[in-house]
Amino acid sequence: MTYCLAVNVNKGMVFASDSRTNAGVDYVASHSKMRTFIFPGDRSIYVLTSGSLATSQAVLNRIATDVEDKDAKFSLLTAKYLHEIADYVGELSQAYQMKHEAAMNKSRISAESSFIIGGQISGQQCGIFHVYPQGNYIKASAETPYIQIGESKYGKPILDRIIAPNTSLEDAARCALVSLDSTIRSNISVGPPIELAIHTSNDFSEPYHNTFTINSPMYKSLQKQWNEGLKRAFKRLPRFEWEKQSD
Repeated sequence: MTYCLAVNVNKGMVFASDSRTNAGVDYVASHSKMRTFIFPGDRSIYVLTSGSLATSQAVLNRIATDVEDKDAKFSLLTAKYLHEIADYVGELSQAYQMKHEAAMNKSRISAESSFIIGGQISGQQCGIFHVYPQGNYIKASAETPYIQIGESKYGKPILDRIIAPNTSLEDAARCALVSLDSTIRSNISVGPPIELAIHTSNDFSEPYHNTFTINSPMYKSLQKQWNEGLKRAFKRLPRFEWEKQSD
Protein backbone atom coordinates (compact mmCIF):
# COMPACT_ATOMS: atom_id res chain seq x y z
CA MET A 1 0.00 0.00 0.00
CA THR A 2 1.01 3.60 -0.40
CA TYR A 3 -0.44 7.08 -0.23
CA CYS A 4 0.00 9.87 -2.76
CA LEU A 5 -1.94 13.07 -3.30
CA ALA A 6 -2.05 16.11 -5.52
CA VAL A 7 -3.70 19.46 -4.86
CA ASN A 8 -4.61 22.03 -7.52
CA VAL A 9 -5.20 25.59 -6.28
CA ASN A 10 -5.31 28.96 -8.01
CA LYS A 11 -1.59 29.62 -7.60
CA GLY A 12 -0.34 26.19 -8.64
CA MET A 13 -0.12 22.57 -7.55
CA VAL A 14 1.25 20.50 -4.68
CA PHE A 15 2.29 16.86 -4.96
CA ALA A 16 3.13 14.60 -2.01
CA SER A 17 3.86 10.89 -1.58
CA ASP A 18 5.18 8.40 0.92
CA SER A 19 7.94 5.94 0.02
CA ARG A 20 6.99 2.62 1.64
CA THR A 21 6.64 -0.37 -0.68
CA ASN A 22 6.65 -3.20 1.86
CA ALA A 23 5.90 -3.37 5.59
CA GLY A 24 6.27 -6.96 6.71
CA VAL A 25 7.06 -8.05 10.23
CA ASP A 26 10.79 -8.27 9.56
CA TYR A 27 11.20 -6.44 6.25
CA VAL A 28 10.49 -2.82 5.38
CA ALA A 29 11.32 -1.42 1.95
CA SER A 30 11.09 2.07 0.47
CA HIS A 31 11.02 3.45 -3.06
CA SER A 32 10.24 6.86 -4.52
CA LYS A 33 6.71 7.10 -5.95
CA MET A 34 7.06 10.54 -7.52
CA ARG A 35 8.63 11.35 -10.86
CA THR A 36 9.00 14.82 -12.35
CA PHE A 37 9.53 15.65 -16.01
CA ILE A 38 10.53 19.30 -16.39
CA PHE A 39 11.00 20.86 -19.82
CA PRO A 40 12.11 24.46 -19.06
CA GLY A 41 9.94 27.15 -20.58
CA ASP A 42 7.48 24.68 -22.10
CA ARG A 43 5.88 22.20 -19.68
CA SER A 44 6.13 20.46 -16.32
CA ILE A 45 4.66 17.00 -15.77
CA TYR A 46 4.40 15.10 -12.47
CA VAL A 47 3.63 11.39 -12.11
CA LEU A 48 2.78 9.72 -8.79
CA THR A 49 2.13 5.99 -8.49
CA SER A 50 0.53 3.41 -6.25
CA GLY A 51 -0.15 -0.31 -6.58
CA SER A 52 2.15 -2.75 -8.36
CA LEU A 53 5.68 -1.36 -8.28
CA ALA A 54 6.62 -3.48 -11.30
CA THR A 55 3.81 -2.04 -13.43
CA SER A 56 4.52 1.49 -12.22
CA GLN A 57 8.21 1.21 -13.04
CA ALA A 58 7.50 -0.26 -16.47
CA VAL A 59 5.18 2.65 -17.28
CA LEU A 60 7.68 5.25 -16.02
CA ASN A 61 10.52 3.64 -17.98
CA ARG A 62 8.43 3.73 -21.15
CA ILE A 63 7.49 7.38 -20.56
CA ALA A 64 11.17 8.30 -20.18
CA THR A 65 12.15 6.26 -23.25
CA ASP A 66 9.46 7.85 -25.43
CA VAL A 67 10.68 11.31 -24.45
CA GLU A 68 14.14 10.44 -25.77
CA ASP A 69 12.85 8.66 -28.88
CA LYS A 70 12.26 11.16 -31.70
CA ASP A 71 10.31 8.49 -33.62
CA ALA A 72 7.91 7.73 -30.77
CA LYS A 73 4.25 8.04 -31.79
CA PHE A 74 3.50 9.98 -28.63
CA SER A 75 5.44 11.43 -25.71
CA LEU A 76 5.17 14.02 -22.97
CA LEU A 77 6.81 16.47 -25.36
CA THR A 78 4.34 15.98 -28.21
CA ALA A 79 1.17 16.11 -26.13
CA LYS A 80 -1.00 19.14 -26.84
CA TYR A 81 -3.15 18.73 -23.75
CA LEU A 82 -2.77 17.21 -20.30
CA HIS A 83 -5.70 14.84 -20.79
CA GLU A 84 -3.80 13.25 -23.68
CA ILE A 85 -1.02 12.39 -21.24
CA ALA A 86 -3.53 10.86 -18.81
CA ASP A 87 -4.92 8.73 -21.65
CA TYR A 88 -1.40 7.73 -22.72
CA VAL A 89 -0.45 6.61 -19.21
CA GLY A 90 -3.69 4.64 -18.94
CA GLU A 91 -2.93 2.82 -22.18
CA LEU A 92 0.62 2.00 -21.06
CA SER A 93 -0.60 0.71 -17.72
CA GLN A 94 -3.17 -1.54 -19.36
CA ALA A 95 -0.60 -2.86 -21.86
CA TYR A 96 1.88 -3.89 -19.16
CA GLN A 97 -0.84 -5.43 -16.99
CA MET A 98 -2.08 -7.53 -19.92
CA LYS A 99 1.46 -8.56 -20.84
CA HIS A 100 1.89 -10.34 -17.51
CA GLU A 101 -1.76 -11.15 -16.82
CA ALA A 102 -1.52 -14.94 -17.08
CA ALA A 103 1.50 -15.22 -14.79
CA MET A 104 0.10 -12.76 -12.26
CA ASN A 105 -3.26 -14.54 -12.13
CA LYS A 106 -1.51 -17.87 -11.64
CA SER A 107 0.35 -16.40 -8.65
CA ARG A 108 -2.79 -14.62 -7.43
CA ILE A 109 -0.95 -11.30 -7.42
CA SER A 110 -2.41 -8.06 -8.69
CA ALA A 111 -0.51 -6.13 -11.36
CA GLU A 112 -2.81 -3.11 -11.05
CA SER A 113 -1.41 0.39 -10.62
CA SER A 114 -3.02 3.77 -10.15
CA PHE A 115 -1.47 7.06 -11.19
CA ILE A 116 -1.79 10.76 -10.50
CA ILE A 117 -0.85 12.80 -13.55
CA GLY A 118 -0.46 16.51 -12.98
CA GLY A 119 1.23 19.44 -14.56
CA GLN A 120 0.97 22.37 -16.88
CA ILE A 121 1.66 23.01 -20.55
CA SER A 122 2.63 26.54 -21.55
CA GLY A 123 -0.43 28.64 -22.35
CA GLN A 124 -2.79 26.30 -20.50
CA GLN A 125 -4.11 25.90 -16.96
CA CYS A 126 -2.69 23.53 -14.37
CA GLY A 127 -4.49 20.21 -14.05
CA ILE A 128 -4.40 16.96 -12.08
CA PHE A 129 -5.84 13.60 -13.16
CA HIS A 130 -6.49 10.24 -11.50
CA VAL A 131 -5.67 7.38 -13.87
CA TYR A 132 -7.35 4.17 -12.73
CA PRO A 133 -5.90 0.64 -13.12
CA GLN A 134 -8.46 0.04 -15.89
CA GLY A 135 -6.88 2.83 -17.94
CA ASN A 136 -9.68 5.40 -17.67
CA TYR A 137 -9.25 8.68 -15.81
CA ILE A 138 -10.94 11.65 -14.19
CA LYS A 139 -9.86 15.26 -13.72
CA ALA A 140 -10.06 17.04 -10.37
CA SER A 141 -12.77 19.68 -10.16
CA ALA A 142 -12.89 23.12 -8.54
CA GLU A 143 -15.30 21.68 -5.96
CA THR A 144 -12.83 18.94 -5.00
CA PRO A 145 -9.43 20.28 -6.08
CA TYR A 146 -7.38 17.32 -4.93
CA ILE A 147 -6.77 13.69 -5.88
CA GLN A 148 -5.62 10.79 -3.68
CA ILE A 149 -4.44 7.30 -4.58
CA GLY A 150 -3.57 4.40 -2.33
CA GLU A 151 -4.49 4.45 1.36
CA SER A 152 -6.56 7.61 1.22
CA LYS A 153 -9.14 7.48 4.03
CA TYR A 154 -6.96 8.63 6.94
CA GLY A 155 -5.66 11.71 5.15
CA LYS A 156 -8.92 12.83 3.55
CA PRO A 157 -10.62 14.74 6.43
CA ILE A 158 -7.94 17.43 6.65
CA LEU A 159 -8.11 17.97 2.87
CA ASP A 160 -11.88 18.35 2.97
CA ARG A 161 -11.65 20.93 5.75
CA ILE A 162 -8.74 23.01 4.47
CA ILE A 163 -8.30 22.75 0.71
CA ALA A 164 -10.14 25.20 -1.57
CA PRO A 165 -9.18 26.87 -4.86
CA ASN A 166 -8.04 30.03 -3.02
CA THR A 167 -5.83 28.13 -0.54
CA SER A 168 -2.23 29.36 -0.77
CA LEU A 169 0.42 27.02 -2.13
CA GLU A 170 2.23 27.09 1.21
CA ASP A 171 -0.91 26.16 3.15
CA ALA A 172 -1.72 23.46 0.61
CA ALA A 173 1.77 22.03 1.08
CA ARG A 174 1.43 22.03 4.88
CA CYS A 175 -1.98 20.42 4.55
CA ALA A 176 -0.52 17.71 2.30
CA LEU A 177 2.19 16.95 4.88
CA VAL A 178 -0.41 16.71 7.67
CA SER A 179 -2.50 14.42 5.46
CA LEU A 180 0.51 12.15 4.92
CA ASP A 181 1.43 12.22 8.60
CA SER A 182 -2.13 11.32 9.65
CA THR A 183 -2.01 8.32 7.34
CA ILE A 184 1.42 7.22 8.55
CA ARG A 185 0.20 7.30 12.16
CA SER A 186 -2.79 5.07 11.36
CA ASN A 187 -1.42 2.60 8.79
CA ILE A 188 1.91 0.80 8.93
CA SER A 189 1.86 0.22 5.17
CA VAL A 190 2.46 3.95 4.60
CA GLY A 191 5.76 5.40 5.74
CA PRO A 192 8.52 7.98 5.27
CA PRO A 193 10.46 9.43 3.62
CA ILE A 194 7.83 11.87 2.35
CA GLU A 195 8.40 13.61 -0.98
CA LEU A 196 6.91 17.03 -1.60
CA ALA A 197 6.90 19.03 -4.84
CA ILE A 198 5.37 22.47 -5.40
CA HIS A 199 4.64 23.84 -8.87
CA THR A 200 3.90 27.55 -9.22
CA SER A 201 1.56 28.37 -12.10
CA ASN A 202 3.35 29.40 -15.32
CA ASP A 203 6.77 28.67 -13.84
CA PHE A 204 8.42 25.96 -15.92
CA SER A 205 11.75 25.89 -14.13
CA GLU A 206 12.76 23.21 -11.63
CA PRO A 207 10.13 23.18 -8.85
CA TYR A 208 10.59 23.09 -5.10
CA HIS A 209 11.14 19.37 -4.48
CA ASN A 210 12.14 18.06 -1.08
CA THR A 211 12.29 14.80 0.84
CA PHE A 212 11.41 14.68 4.53
CA THR A 213 12.57 11.87 6.78
CA ILE A 214 11.13 11.10 10.20
CA ASN A 215 13.96 13.18 11.69
CA SER A 216 13.74 16.21 9.39
CA PRO A 217 13.37 19.37 11.56
CA MET A 218 10.48 20.71 9.45
CA TYR A 219 8.58 17.42 9.63
CA LYS A 220 9.19 16.96 13.37
CA SER A 221 8.03 20.51 14.08
CA LEU A 222 4.91 20.06 11.95
CA GLN A 223 4.07 16.80 13.75
CA LYS A 224 4.55 18.35 17.17
CA GLN A 225 2.54 21.50 16.51
CA TRP A 226 -0.30 19.64 14.81
CA ASN A 227 -0.59 17.11 17.64
CA GLU A 228 -0.51 19.79 20.32
CA GLY A 229 -2.96 21.96 18.39
CA LEU A 230 -5.44 19.10 18.09
CA LYS A 231 -5.27 18.44 21.82
CA ARG A 232 -5.84 22.11 22.64
CA ALA A 233 -8.81 22.27 20.26
CA PHE A 234 -10.26 19.07 21.72
CA LYS A 235 -10.11 20.44 25.24
CA ARG A 236 -12.08 23.52 24.11
CA LEU A 237 -14.98 21.50 22.72
CA PRO A 238 -18.45 22.21 24.23
CA ARG A 239 -19.31 20.51 27.52
CA PHE A 240 -22.28 18.16 27.98
CA GLU A 241 -25.13 19.42 30.12
CA TRP A 242 -24.25 17.15 33.04
CA GLU A 243 -20.66 18.42 32.99
CA LYS A 244 -21.91 22.02 33.28
CA GLN A 245 -24.10 21.07 36.24
CA SER A 246 -21.22 19.40 38.06
CA ASP A 247 -19.14 22.52 37.60
